[in-house]
Amino acid sequence: MVKKLFLCLISLQMFASCSSPVVQRDMQGKRPRAEERKYFSGVKKKIALLPFFNESPFESEDLEVNATEELRMELSRSGEFIVDPSSAKLFGPSKEIYVGGGMKLVQMTRQAKIAGINFIVFGRVIDARVREKSDEIGIVRQTKSYTEAKVEVRVFDVNAGKEIYTETLNGYADDSTYRFFAADREDYLTYRRDLLRYAVRVSVRKSIPKIIELASKLDWVGRVAKIIGTKVYLNAGRESGINIGDILKIITEGTEIYDPETGALIGMSKGDMKGTIEIVDYFGTDGSIAILHSGGQVLEGDFVQLY
Repeated sequence: MVKKLFLCLISLQMFASCSSPVVQRDMQGKRPRAEERKYFSGVKKKIALLPFFNESPFESEDLEVNATEELRMELSRSGEFIVDPSSAKLFGPSKEIYVGGGMKLVQMTRQAKIAGINFIVFGRVIDARVREKSDEIGIVRQTKSYTEAKVEVRVFDVNAGKEIYTETLNGYADDSTYRFFAADREDYLTYRRDLLRYAVRVSVRKSIPKIIELASKLDWVGRVAKIIGTKVYLNAGRESGINIGDILKIITEGTEIYDPETGALIGMSKGDMKGTIEIVDYFGTDGSIAILHSGGQVLEGDFVQLY
């Protein structure tokens, strides 16, 4: 009987091991990290995230902050971007772009390039509301809440001088709970605010895969900040993912292309390659030092890209 039981246990163990995938571990017994996306170059693009604004009738400032900070956290968590902390001071809030009809973005392009910004992300909370349905009778009433948020996220490519992404995203949250009819109003407002916040966060998160996909197809661009003797100082370094020994190409600034009839800025032409530089050291919190590798003269303000 014992022998049969032992054989049965062995069979079950073999079946379980065959039916579940084998997880390889290192010498410390830890799972390996997931492989990096093949399209990620390793150099992080710098983003200016402008504070969102709220057009919905509920929780005006709270939802503005909630949408902005959720997007900031998710972009940073991806590991593929640096969210510039001084963006709000340099470029102002999203509302100014909407009010100005997009002309503000054109005016910001030059300043964004100097600051080493690759993309400007902005947007708004279009709508956010909680609908409730409760029983008609009773001291304790069953209430079900239906929460919906609608958020618009937009991305402007600084180097191309044009908007590359705009999408309206919906987030939903349903919550069923029992609540006393004479419940404290402050508790009720907190409950509703939490539902609205959650729906807004759900909306914002939906934009992250698309932003990552778009960013992967566009070149990272840095800038020559200063030249001292034979050393070339760049506005990107260790934090941005630049490595010592990297070879970067030096590119002149492109030309702004305007529509001959409307006068509107269409975009920027690509600059010409002047030569290459090699990274030899770091400086500051996120800067690097390079020397001329090949080609002609390097000037302050020239752009750099991965070779």
